[in-house]
Amino acid sequence: MAGKFEVYTDKSGKFRFRLKAGNGEVIAVGEAYNSKDSCLKGIDSVKRNAPDAAIVEVKD
Repeated sequence: MAGKFEVYTDKSGKFRFRLKAGNGEVIAVGEAYNSKDSCLKGIDSVKRNAPDAAIVEVKD
């Protein structure tokens, strides 16, 4: 089964998304958005930018 984005409303009424792997495990979460449209644009941004995103190790 392929992964999926879930859009939901949090306790404060903001829209959020989470990306779930095929096994149902949450592998990424989005920030809080004021509108569903903005949330969907956030998902679109992840879809467009992630395929070529670099992996960078940050040390504290």
